[in-house]
Amino acid sequence: MTINTEFQNVAEDLEWRGALFDATPGAAHALATKKVTCYNGFDPTASSLHIGNLVPVMGLVRLQRYGHTPVALVGGGTGMIGDPSGREDERTLMSVADIDYNVEAIRFQLEPFLDFETRSNPAQMVNNADWLRTIDLLSFLRDVGKHFTVNSMMGRESVKGRFDRGNGISFTEFSYQLLQAFDFLTLFERDHVGFQAGGSDQWGNILGGVDLIRRIHGADSDGRPRAHGIAYPLVTNANGEKFGKSIGGAPTLDPKQTSSYKLYQFFLNVADADAIPYVKLFTLLNQVQIGSLAESVTEEPQKRAAQKALAEEVTRTIHGQGGLDQALKVTQAFFGGDISGLSADEMEDVLEGSSVTEVNRDQLSGEGIRFSELAVSAGAGKSGGDVRRTIEQGGMYLNGEQIADAGRTVGVNDLVEGRLLVIRRGRKNYSLVKLVD
Repeated sequence: MTINTEFQNVAEDLEWRGALFDATPGAAHALATKKVTCYNGFDPTASSLHIGNLVPVMGLVRLQRYGHTPVALVGGGTGMIGDPSGREDERTLMSVADIDYNVEAIRFQLEPFLDFETRSNPAQMVNNADWLRTIDLLSFLRDVGKHFTVNSMMGRESVKGRFDRGNGISFTEFSYQLLQAFDFLTLFERDHVGFQAGGSDQWGNILGGVDLIRRIHGADSDGRPRAHGIAYPLVTNANGEKFGKSIGGAPTLDPKQTSSYKLYQFFLNVADADAIPYVKLFTLLNQVQIGSLAESVTEEPQKRAAQKALAEEVTRTIHGQGGLDQALKVTQAFFGGDISGLSADEMEDVLEGSSVTEVNRDQLSGEGIRFSELAVSAGAGKSGGDVRRTIEQGGMYLNGEQIADAGRTVGVNDLVEGRLLVIRRGRKNYSLVKLVD
């Protein structure tokens, strides 16, 4: 692993990238003068991290590249309660089995980003179920609860917002902030973790942990705080929408749930106004490289150089070079008009969400079905005459092959991998036909 020397310290790097929302007093000095261990928590309420989690994930990546030790905490314990931050109502409690499944899935998704093998500052992964599921309630209330006042807990935005809306909050979710503070205390005492990072919506919870450590352990020998916190901004797009779950069609970080093609296309299609801010946040490209991309956005926006660099960097990190190569191949095939070399899975992946026409085996057996009839059924033509005219103009394709005769029969042998057909009209209008038995 190469240690970054572009900035004097990671705080400067985060500041330049627009990735630093807030920090406790002295945090920047600590990051600049000593090696620290910093953790970020990830909530296992779903089996995959979403694209908005890239902000804290890349925060850990940058910390490691500057020589600090990153710790990814997956909340197998806190996930049994649920974080009330940003929610208008109570979460549905998950089963322990579901939580444990999600924890393991998230571990796998974090591995491509962090270096767990380097000798100097290997990344660590922990699960707070190790201490929260076995904690003694009376001891917790005596040792932790006594350091929190109900007044201060009621003042947290995650709680206050519930009461302002008249919804209230259960004691279960009300206690979440104590559990997160206890996580910080446990890691501080057990593993010498002195920093916690998280999104700006977690700032109150982070400060709660910092304050708990101060109350129990005081300041260090120089009078400086023993624990610090940093917060990342909640990223929005140019329209003010929260980057992540709230954006329709936003991908996940799970390669099994979101294909390399979909991930690549998501970032390739971000607005010009978002391209450079996202490149700063979600890639490791340096100032010179990003400066060049910024010039391209201003002077030659039609080339979409920043979007392409963004899409390539993120896709390569999550799916590997092979995944990026596949995404580029599929992209070129569909936008270049020749899909004949694609697999059925690749074709179906690209056309997911499009209208699907079903045919059964009997329709394709024997003499098969006339192409013009199939095209009309699939919505690729208004009538047989419309299809014939389009064919005469050279604008109809089946599985990438140009159709010259409207009467051409389509049979079982035309199915891609025995299960689907793709009809293209013009350059960009695709219709998917699937075989059903």
